[in-house]
Amino acid sequence: MSICPLEFRYGRQQMKSIFSEEEKLRRMLQVEAALAKAHAVVGDIPFKDAVNIGENASAGKVRLERVKEIEQDTGHDVMSVVLALTEACSESARRYVHLGATSNDITDTATALQMSAAVDLIAEDLRSVSRVLADKAKMHRDTVMLGRTHGQAAVPITFGLKMAVYALETMRHLERLEQARKRVAVGKMSGAVGTGAALGPRALKIQEIVMKELHIGYEEASGQIVGRDRYAEIIAVLANICSSAEKFATEVRNLQRNEIGEAAEAFGRERQVGSSTMAHKENPVTSENICGLARVVRGLLIPAFEDIAFWHERDITQSSTERFIIPHAFVLTDDILLKTADVFSRLRVYPERMKENIERTKGQVMSESVMIALVKKGMGRQEAHKLTRDVAMAAREKGVHLREVLAKDHTVMKLLTAKELDKALDPASYTGSAGKIVDSIVKKIR
Repeated sequence: MSICPLEFRYGRQQMKSIFSEEEKLRRMLQVEAALAKAHAVVGDIPFKDAVNIGENASAGKVRLERVKEIEQDTGHDVMSVVLALTEACSESARRYVHLGATSNDITDTATALQMSAAVDLIAEDLRSVSRVLADKAKMHRDTVMLGRTHGQAAVPITFGLKMAVYALETMRHLERLEQARKRVAVGKMSGAVGTGAALGPRALKIQEIVMKELHIGYEEASGQIVGRDRYAEIIAVLANICSSAEKFATEVRNLQRNEIGEAAEAFGRERQVGSSTMAHKENPVTSENICGLARVVRGLLIPAFEDIAFWHERDITQSSTERFIIPHAFVLTDDILLKTADVFSRLRVYPERMKENIERTKGQVMSESVMIALVKKGMGRQEAHKLTRDVAMAAREKGVHLREVLAKDHTVMKLLTAKELDKALDPASYTGSAGKIVDSIVKKIR
């Protein structure tokens, strides 16, 4: 019986497999093999026994079913892996399995390997989203639309600039992810409380060899576990990424509202159903799904930060939470980013509706442009601001176009010709450096 929606509704198999029971076991065995090899390199154990441990750790001879059987008896997940591997090894090699290590030497290092692989997928996702957004930015470089602040019409922008802003934000997340990678891809091999006593006088060398073999870093000073500030950081980065995806999706949801209608998610004309009763509906369901899942990922921040604090060199309070928060954070972030790329790659954009919405403001959104035009003609900025404010309010009260009131204002018409006024009221002529910004961001991403 399936309970968790990750099992049947959310996430792609490629990411889920990284955090599967089978993969966790494979990574733990990989760490055990690296430990045996390190012992052999420093001369603690015979090479033939290290090779035997390595071969049995990687040959599929340790079965998940057998590990679970042993755990039923021992009540200890890591010891069950150690005993299962011991069973598979030669008689001479058995005495060296897990030599000098504590459970978290194996589990934390295995987790680092899993998260490193997961970070690779998230980085790939972010690049995909940034490319999709850059493509949209280029396509709509000069598509003029209303900029909105406080939910109200502001001044014109371009849809291309909106997409460029999102694309650049996505690239910042890629930078954060790569910076966090080196701090999360970290294991440990220093024994029960971090002294390495059971590993012998060459403990530090053994740790260095193990991590070099696994291509990850190591905790230079630890108690029994890797510092959980590392885990909190990566989950915070993932929550940040998902929050941006929610921001982008929220914009789609708003632009798809009937009274705006400037963009919309793709909708399957032949088969897709928007509502079980309202047959006309085309709902932004994927964008809404992105927003909902982003909230779940942010919710994982609390236990992640709670896990930083534990008793002395360790307790087991973080063990149970991490079984939930690490796989869920990565699987849901991956799912969210894949959906974000899909939404924007197939987004329906309606430039004519954007133009209609600008025109519906009857020139009100060009008040700043008029103010700047007056300042260029010698009027003081504050005086020009008051004048355009008063004129805009008068036009709104009369329900007429801003131009009509401006054209009757003697102060305005003394400074501006009819042609200059028309230009000041043209939305397409008041997008500033939007085009250049788009070009710059598209070039940066590509």
